[in-house]
Amino acid sequence: MEERSDEGTLRRCLDDTVKRLDRVVSGTKPGLRPEEVGVVTFVGRGIARLSGFDTIRSEELVRFPGNLYGLVFNVDPDEVGIIMLDPTERIRAGDIVHRTGRVLDVPVGEALLGRVVDALGRPLDNMGEVRATARFPVEREAPPIMHRDPVTVPLQTGIKAIDALIPIGRGQRELILGDRQIGKTTIALDTIINQHDKNVICIYCAIGKQSSDVAKSIAILKEHGAMGYSVVVVASGEEVPGLQFVAPYAATAMGEYFMEKGRDVLVVYDDLTRHARAYRELSLLLRRPPGREAFPGDIFYIHSRMLERSTHLRAHYGGGSLTALPIIETEAQDISSYIPTNLISITDGQIYLSPNLFQKGILPPIDVGKSVSRVGGKAQLPAYRAVAGDLRIAYSQFEELESFSRFGTRLDEDTKRRLERGWRVREILKQPQYRPIPVAEQIAALMAVTSGVFDDVKVEDVGKAEMLVRTEVTKRLESVCTKIYEGSKLTMDDFNLMLSVAKSAVSSMAGGQGDANP
Repeated sequence: MEERSDEGTLRRCLDDTVKRLDRVVSGTKPGLRPEEVGVVTFVGRGIARLSGFDTIRSEELVRFPGNLYGLVFNVDPDEVGIIMLDPTERIRAGDIVHRTGRVLDVPVGEALLGRVVDALGRPLDNMGEVRATARFPVEREAPPIMHRDPVTVPLQTGIKAIDALIPIGRGQRELILGDRQIGKTTIALDTIINQHDKNVICIYCAIGKQSSDVAKSIAILKEHGAMGYSVVVVASGEEVPGLQFVAPYAATAMGEYFMEKGRDVLVVYDDLTRHARAYRELSLLLRRPPGREAFPGDIFYIHSRMLERSTHLRAHYGGGSLTALPIIETEAQDISSYIPTNLISITDGQIYLSPNLFQKGILPPIDVGKSVSRVGGKAQLPAYRAVAGDLRIAYSQFEELESFSRFGTRLDEDTKRRLERGWRVREILKQPQYRPIPVAEQIAALMAVTSGVFDDVKVEDVGKAEMLVRTEVTKRLESVCTKIYEGSKLTMDDFNLMLSVAKSAVSSMAGGQGDANP
């Protein structure tokens, strides 16, 4: 009896389902939906030209056969110019191209942390798909002026020469420029490594670099435990120019997600010289009129609209910040050429790396005289201003004095004393790569050299003396170090304590040397 009742219930359910389906089908009227398609008329390295699109919009994404994508760049009366975002080897003239009805966007969110992706957010690290919860368009408007707050919080790089003399604030745009193979990427990686306990999200965008160089940079970040709070966006030199062009915009969009959540973000663009060349290549291939050095007329705009998105938001709009460290490559120390001058005028300061200092073994080879920070000084910790307030001017004067002293044989005592102090300051500002130094230790070393603690130490022994001072100050003056980290002003008692500890450390080193060399 129970089986019969179950069968009856199942039959009634099936009959009810069939009736509902009949009602749905009877009320549905099939119709035709027009779809606008284009036809490939020309395909070249990195670009394509299409005909047949009458209502397509600029910067719209289009889909080629094989799920290959391109970006609408030129909209002319007879044809549409496309920037390819995928290889063009499988595309042929006559292929049908479909509109997507959307602009180019990338995945954003926490799922990107620790990942290596391309300019479209596709994974390159063999760790599976990026399971992002949201997508942002790569081209977004910069925050309005009224949404922005002044730059007030320092972004510590861990590099003494920068934090003391050319400070960077959160929300600033600081350009790094210099000739090739001189350490520009090293400074950026040092800055990322130094954010391990600073609650800063880091995005490293590699544009047009060799895959082997990018792999080395990723290995360095992994070795120092920096990948956990970092995202690496890669558009290597082997990729199509379109990917190299959109990569920095994609990296900025990824950073904006965290900024709007109230987080602090650092984006490194390595480098924008190759980005400008990729854009020039695309523009010439699509027959846009060339200007100075064959760059198109809007070459300034492609960088300014991207870097303007870096800012410090007001608390009402999230309170986050996006700091930009664009890198560009100069040729033969010429910082007055087209792209460098464009970016110098856009950014809030620059760090110039000198080949002459590099050849002398002064690393990092930061030219203090040609470097400047137009914002970061307002965000610098009070301890830096107290210890190294006049150090920048004094060091620049020392470099001039040193160059003039080579022409004279007889120097007065004051000149000799200033030269001796300057040589020791230069030794203090030297620093090995990938070893960022905590703030308190930097303050201790700078205080010691500006106060004359190292004046009696041989120049070649200044490095050893500095290590002793840093170790002793952090070990014996924990309360003073805490005040430095909290951004409190140091009193004269604090300075006197640090000075006495530094003197005792240097004297102990001198005593040890005396025992070792009677």
